[in-house]
Amino acid sequence: MGDYEDIERDLEAWLTGAEKVIILGVGSSLRRDDHIGVEVVRNLEDKVPGKVYLIECETVPENFIEPIVDLEPSHLLIVDAALLDRTPGSMMLIGPDKIGGVPISTHALPLSLLCDYILKETDAKVALLAIQPKDAGFGEDLTEELKETLERVVSLLADALSKA
Repeated sequence: MGDYEDIERDLEAWLTGAEKVIILGVGSSLRRDDHIGVEVVRNLEDKVPGKVYLIECETVPENFIEPIVDLEPSHLLIVDAALLDRTPGSMMLIGPDKIGGVPISTHALPLSLLCDYILKETDAKVALLAIQPKDAGFGEDLTEELKETLERVVSLLADALSKA
């Protein structure tokens, strides 16, 4: 439970001063728990204030660089599965300086390069909400552990964004 409380505190602190927030859901629909980022964004529809923009980018976040820059966000949160060497469903909020060290394998362009570009083109605060998958092998449904995590993350983000 401490993991969840730490993430809640970290997210609320990170969202301080949020004027326009983009949440980018990343992951492959063909690789089970890797799809968690996209599922989070889908489940946030109608649960976030108007200053929050939700983007499902699947495995090609680089295709959304121009729309992100054009929106001029104050905050960009990337939600994605990552190998954190923790129990399935564990989460970490990772700053842009550490994103390059997070192993994520389903993207053509490393998220660190995406973040570097966004940071150069905007004044946005950038972070990665990394979620430990149980199974990122071929398949279409989230594992039971990640289905539970999905509900927790959506609730957590909806609450934090409503306070920001």
